[in-house]
Amino acid sequence: MDKQQKTKLIQLGLFILTLVTTTFAGAEWTIGKFLVLGITWDDFLFGFQFSIPFLLILTVHEFGHYFTAKYHKISVTLPYYIPMWFGFLGIPTIGTMGAFIRIKENIASRIKYFDVGVSGPIAGFVVAVACLIYGFQTLPPTEYIYEVHPEYEVFGEDFESKMQGLDTLILKKDLNPDRVTYETLRDTIDTSIPGSISFGDNILMYLGRTYLAPDDRYVPSSRELMHYPILLAAYLAFFFTALNLLPIGQLDGGHVLFGLFGAKRHALISRVLFTVFLFYAGMGWVTTADLTNTSIESLGSFLLSIGIYLFVVYSCAYSVFKEKRDRLLYATIMFTLQFFIASVFKVEGYTGWLLFSLLIGRFIGVDHPPVIDNRPLTTGRIVLGWIALIIFILSFSPQPLIVDSF
Repeated sequence: MDKQQKTKLIQLGLFILTLVTTTFAGAEWTIGKFLVLGITWDDFLFGFQFSIPFLLILTVHEFGHYFTAKYHKISVTLPYYIPMWFGFLGIPTIGTMGAFIRIKENIASRIKYFDVGVSGPIAGFVVAVACLIYGFQTLPPTEYIYEVHPEYEVFGEDFESKMQGLDTLILKKDLNPDRVTYETLRDTIDTSIPGSISFGDNILMYLGRTYLAPDDRYVPSSRELMHYPILLAAYLAFFFTALNLLPIGQLDGGHVLFGLFGAKRHALISRVLFTVFLFYAGMGWVTTADLTNTSIESLGSFLLSIGIYLFVVYSCAYSVFKEKRDRLLYATIMFTLQFFIASVFKVEGYTGWLLFSLLIGRFIGVDHPPVIDNRPLTTGRIVLGWIALIIFILSFSPQPLIVDSF
């Protein structure tokens, strides 16, 4: 067996393993229990309702890149899928870290970079929209959610709004205490990891929820979306599409930006957008509210949080500035402005983006590789580039994953 055959076997094996792990993950999210809590064979089979559409979207995305690279005669590998699953430890995942193709040569053309970068997100987006439409058009009745959360049934169809006022309802004796109590219901919900997670809206999910569902009574809230596998697959596809289309550095959106505006403008726009992204991510990390009292312990914890944050922003600025003093000044100014705005105006960002900011700033980079052939895009490609940026806006959620509880 030659090296090429071994590589293809590895790629096939990774795909099969990723199919298994995403199926387990789909079962865990939709059924609401982990392998350690006794997932059955039927539960696993149900998980295919998530893994098949999700991997279909992911695969179409990657092959959009692949076939475009082949069209331009660029040496490229088939996709490598990355399985990731910790359900056996009771830790929620989506079963994969995605997939990637490896381009084995330098791309010397601005047009080729654009074509390869834009093709994947648009191809995957089309399939994700189809899943969104199908998911909202085929919503099951409310009884479906009672199979996952039987404790909801006592509240009827309007269970979420009623649960938010549970204390009042019990005091008014609107609930039969023999059937449910506040403590047991809270314990049931709060100890269920998927039940304590909600998904932040984006424009596409809002449009789907508002205009596509044939019956508003069956539309899941952000807390219950994980129990609807096709909609969950579509939502996650939009999330990853938005990440890929961030118009920064060497992400797919960075290739689009480079194709539309060229190297000099890309460098400026990429840095500005990265700074805005990082500013929003770290907003509220440290505020005056964290200094609860003047004790040594409180002051020490406060200063430690500041130090950690300055180090994170300093590391994020690695590819923005070459000089260490410039990175330190950048981090100091960033923190000062964030601290003032968050403390005075009580504005918070989304700290979950800090990890991705670190990945971009420290490892991927905010700049784009230079090219020899710098011919501008054709009119059709320019239109396609702006469509890709619109797709980014439609797919982006400022707070994609929110950990909370009733």
